[in-house]
Amino acid sequence: MLAIEAQDLTRQFGDFTAVDKLNLSVPEGGIFAFLGPNGAGKTTTVKMFSTLLKPSSGRVLLQGVDAWAQPMQARRLLGIVFQDPSLDEELTADENLHLHGDLYGVPRATLNARMDEMLALVELTERRGDLVKRYSGGMKRRLEIARALLHEPRLIFLDEPTVGLDPQTRAHLWGYIKRLCKERGITAFVTTHYMEEAERWAQRIAIMDRGHIVAEGNAASLKKKAKAKTLEDAFIKLTGHALREEEGNATDRMRMVRRVWGRR
Repeated sequence: MLAIEAQDLTRQFGDFTAVDKLNLSVPEGGIFAFLGPNGAGKTTTVKMFSTLLKPSSGRVLLQGVDAWAQPMQARRLLGIVFQDPSLDEELTADENLHLHGDLYGVPRATLNARMDEMLALVELTERRGDLVKRYSGGMKRRLEIARALLHEPRLIFLDEPTVGLDPQTRAHLWGYIKRLCKERGITAFVTTHYMEEAERWAQRIAIMDRGHIVAEGNAASLKKKAKAKTLEDAFIKLTGHALREEEGNATDRMRMVRRVWGRR
């Protein structure tokens, strides 16, 4: 079964087409990297995949579930780690996880055991009672991953998960993600601007530009297609040298989340 299948997925904003008849198949299990310059349509696509933005046309299937015909069922399959921090820093790790568990309807009989398991997985058991504002950036990211996995999703979206982290923490975090995919059969759909991360950790990569997928494959095949020595060189050859504008911002994302969950 495919983790994600997009069929002629399109999103228009007035006269502007941000995503244009996109077709994409993401295999189950492992790490899938979704790359593209600013304004390529990545954020819009991920919002449609994660049921935060309704397509203008086309379909999204998540583990075979139609994301917009059965949105609540689809959301239970998903875990999301946003690029911008979304933890409540005035709460402890335990309190953040309890809140998430309640939102997703994790049974109280199993919630504490799940919290114990997730905190152990990301090595935060000893700090579970500390306020999140006392955590380092890497610890916060690990807690966000634990929170995203609390309700046992089959698919996890990670939007720039290592942005702002030092190289040691970045490598450590990617190790967690790889282990999760291997041991739990989870599919990690990751956006990143760090080309070396995509090349090292992702089994498959798609590059998007101007609303279309312009290349897809593993790092070696993409470099071969672009006749480039590195994935970064291949990326630039496939998408051009022009600077782009940002596609969205944190305020837009949080407004969309509130709108979606307000309809529950």
